[in-house]
Amino acid sequence: MSLLNEYILKEQQLKQLQEDLNRLENDQRLKNELAFKEKLEALMEEFHKSAADVIALLDPNADQRSSKPLKSTDGRRKRRLKVYKNPHTGEVIETRGGNHKGLRAWKDQYGDETVESWLDRMED
Repeated sequence: MSLLNEYILKEQQLKQLQEDLNRLENDQRLKNELAFKEKLEALMEEFHKSAADVIALLDPNADQRSSKPLKSTDGRRKRRLKVYKNPHTGEVIETRGGNHKGLRAWKDQYGDETVESWLDRMED
């Protein structure tokens, strides 16, 4: 990929991220969550409690559940979910393997490196 193509791609990605950020900033649900977080942190500070103290108070069994490793039925670890977002079309593909029909078509059209740069996030 030429440096100019990479620059144009990054510019498009930046524009998309700015649009996403603006949309989130105007979302009332986010505003409510931020207000809740601020009030919770103030309350924790007032009573000298940590996040772990609050979790232990609200869910005493949380530490037992989080220490168990996730395994599939055949004893193998699940592959991580990869989420790709095409900056040209806005289309999103979620896959746990590289054999996804749409992802393969993208790689044939744009090239492996370009499509891998579209990796939006990975989840367990």
